[in-house]
Amino acid sequence: MPADLAVIGLGHHGLPLAQAAVAAGVDTIGYDTDPRPVAELAAGRPPVDGSLSASEIRRMLSGGFRPTTNPAELGRVRTAVICAPTPLGPDRALDLATVADAARALAGRLRPHTTVLLESPVPPGTTEGLLRELLEEGSGLRAGRDFHLAYSPGRLDPGSRTHGFTATPKVIGGLTPACTESAAAFYGRLTDKVVRARGPREAETVKLLETNFRHVNIALVNEMAVLCHELGVDLWDVIRCAETKPFGFQAFRPGPGVGGHGVPVDTVGTHRPLRLVELAGQVNERMPQYVIQRCATLLNEHGKSARGARVLLLGITYKPDLADREGSPADEIARRLMDLGAVVSYHDPHVPDWRVREVPVPRADSLYEAAAHADLTVLLQHHRTYDLQGLAVKAQLLLDTRGATPAGAAHRL
Repeated sequence: MPADLAVIGLGHHGLPLAQAAVAAGVDTIGYDTDPRPVAELAAGRPPVDGSLSASEIRRMLSGGFRPTTNPAELGRVRTAVICAPTPLGPDRALDLATVADAARALAGRLRPHTTVLLESPVPPGTTEGLLRELLEEGSGLRAGRDFHLAYSPGRLDPGSRTHGFTATPKVIGGLTPACTESAAAFYGRLTDKVVRARGPREAETVKLLETNFRHVNIALVNEMAVLCHELGVDLWDVIRCAETKPFGFQAFRPGPGVGGHGVPVDTVGTHRPLRLVELAGQVNERMPQYVIQRCATLLNEHGKSARGARVLLLGITYKPDLADREGSPADEIARRLMDLGAVVSYHDPHVPDWRVREVPVPRADSLYEAAAHADLTVLLQHHRTYDLQGLAVKAQLLLDTRGATPAGAAHRL
């Protein structure tokens, strides 16, 4: 059955796009080579990262959404959007293997006048380089003449009630002006505002800038957290005051590490490294170890050793009120605590099971009882369900890495 849209890749980028398209009345199929998520979605079960609920998946299915592993379906659509994952490789460059696989699957079935869009994070030049070459070679068609080709950086704020898909402007850069307008016509059905870039390279570099902006600023405030602790300065009060400045400042807050799907990219293909991003990555990667140092110091100050200490970790996801643990620093913190001989347990309302080094970590059923029993409680993520004032009263010793507890109620990062 023909469809208006094929979303290729049903991960954290592809599913929200498909959801927005179905909500806008766009007949949509979702293609993935992995049969497991496809079968789960077809049965109405949500993804394990909690990005969409079961009711949202059922609503998509009732709206006509069809998940599939059949590549033949790709030859029956007007628009195809590639949302394949691009993780960092050993050289800290983005791995484009899944983008290439998606391009090959689409190329053999590509029809004239189709609009092909790429949303995956990629180095500048990928759309008009690798992607264009694979599509033209596999289809015998020419981009910009026989089919439209454009790039649009994925912009998602998972779990946000403010910055939904429709309310977030969509940047697009086409291979030709006609490609840009075709992409604008598609995204105009899903979003309130479309922003036209000069071309694909500019649009690709938007994603690079946005992602690295976040990591560099988090690194700065993480450095400030370490400095302020050494100086005896309340960083959280500093931030509270600084963010009253109506210009030239945007508030970021420190934490135990940086998680999420938007990884910093300090090398761009074969071009010069981004030295500031590289340094920021080093700063952020050191934060789990800094948390461990603070844990050991607090225990020592209260006459206890890390070896044998009962440590309760609260919130092990990378973002509040979501089940997604992509890049969460909780895993490294747990491993380092175990290496010190601590007895680690956890509580997270969104994660029923957690394994570290393939070993199950005990899950606390009663939060306050577990905090009262633990020698040290460490808040890694502030979920909405946590009553931190009550927790601060119950816990023997509380380290708050998010600055979420009232001033003086806990030790802050």
